[in-house]
Formats: sequence, structure tokens, C-alpha cells
Amino acid sequence: MFNRRVAIDLGTTNTVVMVPRLGIVAQEPSVVAIQADNESIMAIGNEAKEMLGRTPDSIIAAHPLKDGVIANYKITESMISYYLTKIYGRLRIIRPDVMVAVPAGVTSTERRAVIDATTSAGARQAYLIKEPIAAALGAEIDIASSSGNMVIDIGGGTTEIAVIALGDTVAVNSVRVAGNKIDQAIANHVRKQHNLIIGLSTAEQVKIKIGAVMDTKKDRSMEVSGSNAITGLPESILLHTSDIVKAVRPPLGEIISAVKIVLQKTPPELSADVMEKGIILTGGGALLQKIDELFTKVTGVPCQIAEDPLLCVARGTLKAVENLDAFKRSALWAKK
Repeated sequence: MFNRRVAIDLGTTNTVVMVPRLGIVAQEPSVVAIQADNESIMAIGNEAKEMLGRTPDSIIAAHPLKDGVIANYKITESMISYYLTKIYGRLRIIRPDVMVAVPAGVTSTERRAVIDATTSAGARQAYLIKEPIAAALGAEIDIASSSGNMVIDIGGGTTEIAVIALGDTVAVNSVRVAGNKIDQAIANHVRKQHNLIIGLSTAEQVKIKIGAVMDTKKDRSMEVSGSNAITGLPESILLHTSDIVKAVRPPLGEIISAVKIVLQKTPPELSADVMEKGIILTGGGALLQKIDELFTKVTGVPCQIAEDPLLCVARGTLKAVENLDAFKRSALWAKK
């Protein structure tokens, strides 16, 4: 019963919900707006994201997940329930089997929180899949092979680095430095260098439009507006790609260190496979200009960006839930 199965990439920044045969049924920001006095939910997804940084004291717009794990259990449960209602309607006659992608480095308590939130939201059974495994599946990598494959998934809250062979991770590292920390680094740089305070949403737009991790032939520019840190008055400045290259060095340095740790932990036989096949980059962070060139330069291993990297984890989670019986026989699943 394919319509009784749902795959959820429950990301810190974005949530993608997929159903077998239908594909994507929801792709929205992981943002919830709630009424401050009684904690009732006002908006979820795109509508809530538009409220970020613009709400009065009576309304709170926030991310219910932080660094890839649940920061607010009740609101996360409501968000999952909202997406299941979108698929099955308010009457919810069907209680589906739901598979959720989670960071490889989550604790048993954090795993339990995701399982409980998913079943409380209306799932018949909740299953978890490690994000690097899902990313590899979504990137069309044969994870069951004895040959090693390496994946770097740079999401919103976490970066997942793993060498995968025989259906599981052999060497893995999960660091809570990813897209959000890059946005914060851009905002900090703009304040320090230009005395301009910008919001994280603006920093994200800058990253998307002119962001790069190495100098580019064309130094693109973008006008950004914010508040002058000294006078408090509105002000606009012109930012360049070269500014962003400098800004993102600290968080990228942490990610590179984590990648090197995984490479050092990888058995020699699998290291040879990784050198031959290269590293696959997935997640929103893979869209940063020249990031594949940077990782190739610092690791000495060829890197390439997966097709449609933003959706790799969601597509892999969907593949796993479509083949739930085979997945349950593996060592990768957890349920209530």
C-alpha cells in the first residue's frame, strides 16, 4: 500500500515530504509562527518564514528544529501533523508508516524524540534513516556494494560526512556547522567590516545570489539593506562575492576539519575506492559556488556535486520507505 507510506526530510531549514508514486507533496521552510500568550499555531512553512524578524511581541516565528534535532517537541509534532493532514485530510482515516531522515550523530534521546513526535502526529509506525545513507541513496549510489563511497551532505543545521559500504556507514562524522552557521558568519562579517546589521534571511539571500567559497573570475555584487550598527538608522551597502569568500572561511574550516577526520578513519581498502570514485556533495550547501573545487583542493580527492543536491536526502528517504521490508531487515532502522 504505497499511499500508506510517507518520507520526510525533517531539516533544520527546510522540510520536504514525499509520497511513493506522487513524489513531492510539500517542500516548505521548517518555520512555525505561534501566538505568544497561548502557544497556538498561526502559520507553518512559507507563510511563517515571511514573518521571521518581522513579528510583534505577541507572535513568535521560529525554527522548531535546531542543528538537525528537535528543539521544541510540541511544535515539531504540530508541524509533522500539518503535513500529514495535507496528504490525508483532517479526518485522517489512514495512519501511514512514516520514515524520517535524521543526522547520523543524534543521540538515542534525540532519536526517541523524533519517533515519539512522528507517532503522536498520526503515524502508525515511525522509522528513522541516517541522513548520509539517505543522501547516498538519493544520489543514486549503490550503498549495498562492498566498494566504498563517500558522501558530504551540507544541510541547514548539520553537515554529515560518511564513507558507506555494504549498506551502512563505515566512517562517519556529524558536525553542527552548516548552512545556518554560514548565514550567521556572513551577517557577522557584514557587521564587523561595514557596521551594518542584517538579518539572517538577508544573509541567506546574499549567500544564494553571490556566495562562493573561492575567488571567482567575475566578482558579482548585491545591494543589501539593514541598520547602521552605530547610528541605528537604515542603510544600504554593496556587497561583493569576494566579501562572502572571506566571511565563510571560519565555518568552512570546521567542515573541512570534519571531512579530514573521516578520511583518516577510513580503512585503506575503502580509501582506495574513494580516491577512484571521488566524493559526492549533497545538500543545499553543495550549491555554494566552487565548493567542489575547494574540497578537491584540500582533500586531494576529486569531488562532484550530485544532481539536484537539495532533494537527495528526501529522495533517498523515499526510496527507503518504498522498500520498507528490505529496509527493516537491515541494521539501519529504528521504530517505536
